[in-house]
Amino acid sequence: MSAARPTAQRAPIVAERVRRIDGQSFAFLPHRFLRDGFFAALSADELSLYVMLVLAADRFGVSFYHYDSICSMTQMPLERYLEARQALIRKDLIAFDGTRFQVLSLPARPLVPTPRALQTDEDFEADDPATVRHLIQSTFSSRRSSR
Repeated sequence: MSAARPTAQRAPIVAERVRRIDGQSFAFLPHRFLRDGFFAALSADELSLYVMLVLAADRFGVSFYHYDSICSMTQMPLERYLEARQALIRKDLIAFDGTRFQVLSLPARPLVPTPRALQTDEDFEADDPATVRHLIQSTFSSRRSSR
């Protein structure tokens, strides 16, 4: 039989400041969100929007915030908000019906989109680190030689 861990290690650091529900709503993120890789699978904008929606949701995970309010609270321009919202929908973390959001129960594992194949010169110039590095180096080389 293994020895139990002492409870002193689990005691709160500031006992008079332990969070309580006290009749109010209480947002939460399940520990699986961190442990199973959902946190790491989100961009900063996606994480900001997701946490905001978790905090705004009722007991069913539903909230009615308008995009103007969300953009203001998260300090995101509309384009980034739209990208983050669509990414969270694709990752099966939220649902959106045009008016309401619902934070969904976590799927079995994080859904990470498969990267698309790079096929055109433009794809490589935009997304291939080796090509981008080569372009930068050749730009600096041509500037030096033109002096």
